[in-house]
Amino acid sequence: MTSTEALTLTGPATVERRLLLNMTANGSIGAPGRDLFVVTRGEGPYVHDADGRRYIDGLSGLYCAQLGYGYADEFAEAARDQLGELCYSPLWSSSAHPTALALADRLAELAPDGITHTFFSGGGAEAVETAWKIARKYHALRGEPGRTKAIARRGAYHGLTLGALSFTDDPGLTQPYGPPAVTTRFIADTNRGRLPEPLDDAAFTELLLADAEAAILDEGPETVAMLIAEPVQNRGGCIPPPAGYWQGLRRLADRYGFLLAADEVITAFGRLGEWFGGERYGARPDLITLAKGLTAGYAPMGATMISTQVADVLNRPGEVLNHGYTFGGHPLCAAIALRSIDIIERDGILAGVRDGQDHLAKRLAELSALPIVADVRGEGYFYAVELAGDGEGGAFGEPLRAALVRDLIPRRLREAGLLARVYDRAAPLVQIAPPLISDRALLDRIVDIIGATLDEAATRLPTA
Repeated sequence: MTSTEALTLTGPATVERRLLLNMTANGSIGAPGRDLFVVTRGEGPYVHDADGRRYIDGLSGLYCAQLGYGYADEFAEAARDQLGELCYSPLWSSSAHPTALALADRLAELAPDGITHTFFSGGGAEAVETAWKIARKYHALRGEPGRTKAIARRGAYHGLTLGALSFTDDPGLTQPYGPPAVTTRFIADTNRGRLPEPLDDAAFTELLLADAEAAILDEGPETVAMLIAEPVQNRGGCIPPPAGYWQGLRRLADRYGFLLAADEVITAFGRLGEWFGGERYGARPDLITLAKGLTAGYAPMGATMISTQVADVLNRPGEVLNHGYTFGGHPLCAAIALRSIDIIERDGILAGVRDGQDHLAKRLAELSALPIVADVRGEGYFYAVELAGDGEGGAFGEPLRAALVRDLIPRRLREAGLLARVYDRAAPLVQIAPPLISDRALLDRIVDIIGATLDEAATRLPTA
């Protein structure tokens, strides 16, 4: 079979015979209602399928395509220039190449104060894995090899490699693979919807930090190496922190000696209107993990940034950082990342998000009037609409979940020309993360489609 012939096979057989999809019941593809959805091209904030239909890419691919799909010529130019000079060179054994050096310098210029050094990898899970190994190495070099535990938040997702999977709180993802590689204690997330009664930011922050400190003391502070959290938690539905939360985590890290890691795989590079989403909340971590928007989806890349304090320990003369990836900091990917940063700056992408975020928030808040909507939350261009069903406390009974969350809502969204994420795990919700180039008219269209879809779904709720 030639490559051209392979491209023409867009039906279910292609998956069954050849391609295994990520996080997918691959054996169900081809069953009624489960045909393979093949995306063939993109333009601006839209993608097209194999049948020629156009969709708003309301999830930026998978939180990656920050700039949409309209910059191909510029990225092709950057790739051509780089490949014309150097196609590959490892960051290995006293060897580097100019593009990785330039990207590390550029990231240090953009990063929060004190974050100065970068270790490159292939994606987000590898970046998290790297953060963990750096934390362990750091403590061991400082004479504390007993710091072998991590703290993460309930419901969080940090990746699927065995180390990163340890920090991921989802039994459906973790149980098939046995005990976690890293002993991890899970603490409360920042979802106000789980509170028995409303609390203001100060009281909620105090409650969350007390829970975190109790867990640290219970595990033994001398055993904790790292606490990892996203500025806005993705899994569970775009959960922002209350005021003072990240400052409180910093105090706990300083008090008990562990490292604080901000997982910015999704929230960096403009998703929240800042280069680094944690800046929005005054976060001052020791480690930052990056991927996705780093290259705007035009190439695969991950990175772990660390503070000067951590780098000074790792860089002691004679000490070896015995960790690495063959393709970490690949010249092509680094060139793409540098061009993406240039475009974000040149085209005022961050300012555009800041200008549009209040409009998006206001429009989404209108959906709260629908009986099927339990909560609307998020920041920047990163939002979730949590759904309420027919069970106690708004939970979904299985028949209704199957009918609405697994069938009607995702089907109607796609029929209306919108790609969004419809969760069928934990809290059922509709999530959007549109390209950062989206204007108000497009944001309105996204909200209108979601509103019409949920309005129809609400008619299926049983009446009292």
